Amino acid sequence: MKKVGFFRSIHLKFVIIYVLLILIAMQIIGVYFVRQLEDTLMTNYQNSLKQRVNMLVYDVEEEMVRERGKEDPAREEDIRDILRDYVAKDISEIRVIDGSNFRILGTSDDSKQGVVGQRTTELKIKRSILLDKEEGSIQVQSGRPVWVQSTPIHSGGEVIGAVYLIAKVENIFSQMKDINRILFTGTGIALILTALLGILLARTITRPIADMKKQALAMTRGNFSRKVKVYDQDEIGQLAMTFNDLTKKLQEATATTEGEKRKLSSVISNMTDGVIATDRKGKIILINEPAANMLDVSRETVLSEPIVSVLGLEEDYTLEDLLQEQESVILDYSTASEPFVLRVNFSVIQKDSGFVNGLIAVLHDITEQEKIDMERREFVANVSHELRTPLTTMRSYLEALAEGAWKDEEIAPVFLQTTQTETERMIRLVNDLLQLSKMDSTDYRLSKEWVDFPIFFNRIIDRFEFTKNQNVTFIRRIPKDAIFVEIDEDKVTQVLDNIISNAMKYSPEGGRITFQVKQEESRITISVSDEGVGIPKDNLTKIFDRFYRVDRARSRKLGGTGLGLAIAKEMVTAHGGEIWAESVEGKGTTISFTLPYDAAEDDWS
Repeated sequence: MKKVGFFRSIHLKFVIIYVLLILIAMQIIGVYFVRQLEDTLMTNYQNSLKQRVNMLVYDVEEEMVRERGKEDPAREEDIRDILRDYVAKDISEIRVIDGSNFRILGTSDDSKQGVVGQRTTELKIKRSILLDKEEGSIQVQSGRPVWVQSTPIHSGGEVIGAVYLIAKVENIFSQMKDINRILFTGTGIALILTALLGILLARTITRPIADMKKQALAMTRGNFSRKVKVYDQDEIGQLAMTFNDLTKKLQEATATTEGEKRKLSSVISNMTDGVIATDRKGKIILINEPAANMLDVSRETVLSEPIVSVLGLEEDYTLEDLLQEQESVILDYSTASEPFVLRVNFSVIQKDSGFVNGLIAVLHDITEQEKIDMERREFVANVSHELRTPLTTMRSYLEALAEGAWKDEEIAPVFLQTTQTETERMIRLVNDLLQLSKMDSTDYRLSKEWVDFPIFFNRIIDRFEFTKNQNVTFIRRIPKDAIFVEIDEDKVTQVLDNIISNAMKYSPEGGRITFQVKQEESRITISVSDEGVGIPKDNLTKIFDRFYRVDRARSRKLGGTGLGLAIAKEMVTAHGGEIWAESVEGKGTTISFTLPYDAAEDDWS
């Protein structure tokens, strides 16, 4: 967050407002006080002058109306003497004016005695005499303010003259300047004290706010351990306590959210299904590891990419189509060598208001399911085909016998023999299917016992050698020493019977079948090799599949069901061994399998 500048801070604003309020108040008070004080001083001064003027008027009136003898001094001299008694520091000049002719009868200023006897030109004096009214005002003479006042002199109810007074008021203005200076200084001191008090007061308000700001910044970084200090129990203190309570609840809510987020992240990460989440524009914001592995992409490269492009659906679907899609979408990424099929279910993320926030896609790997379904369909088709062929043959022969062929002594035995052969073939097929069904069940158990394998193997080979009806040579490469293994004799016998039967079926006249046992540290390897037509390389891994035949027509002719090697594989796997085939076309085939072996058992035996 950007730091607030000093000139924009609430601290400075509060101090400025506080100082301005005090300044305005002081100015209003100062103006009112100075004006009142000035009026008071001026009024008091004027009253003082008026009292002295009234006394002077009384004295001058007596001189002006008094009758004089020949020996008495002139009236102007008496008036001048009177005026000298009233001379003061604050009075510049006093004149006495005759009201009949406006002549100056006397002046208190010795330097201006020449004006005595002259007519006055002062309008204020004339107005005062003519209007019988006291006239006074402040004027500026020689650059200095003075109080000029004209007071009429009465005698017998008539105006006989006037006293003209010029008084100094500089002292009053000087006092006002001193008072203004004192007031200005006091205002400055008051403002400084106010500013200091304002700063202190502002700090009491802004300090908790600053603490709350720091706490808010710490909360944005995930730190909820700090607390705002409560300085007082006022409104700011209440706000601080509320903020601390909010911080605590927010910490609890954040901890709960983080816990749920970790749980959700753990669930999503450990899901076997893939999960993809997008924003409202369909761009990927989350993809878990299984989804990345399924799509063979890295998480970094697909983030912010459109989901329709990542899933390869841009040609068939738009984002709006996926938002409306209710059914699963099948993604087939199968190759010629490996099947790979995904099922995608889409779910819309939206608020209560209906606003769409994004899309969730859940990917399921249904390759095995599809493979099982395909195998099931193939299995049903193979079983149906394997059963239909002998049943069709039997039906044809039985219909022929029912129509009278049983009476023909040459044809009837052949038809009956064929019917019996096909019946036995179906029985073998059903038995093989039952055997596979038992091995597929979860409660399948082996009845194991310790067997000397060379003796056991030779006994099975002897049985085939005694019953063979073709010119095939048996070659035995079997150790003469005892090799004890723990096996289920019936099941291993069936494995060897299936392998040896196939070797004899596909061995040419005069061919050889080689039987071999190799003893290793932890297992023995049993091999049966023939010199038949061999198996193509591409078919080697498929010969252990159910109903698989390299040459179907020849296999049916030889009476095979296509389940022998599949049964052998299941039984060998149940013993903890492995089975495989090696073949060269035109030279023969070798079927090998292993059985677990413990040399310590031989020593014990």
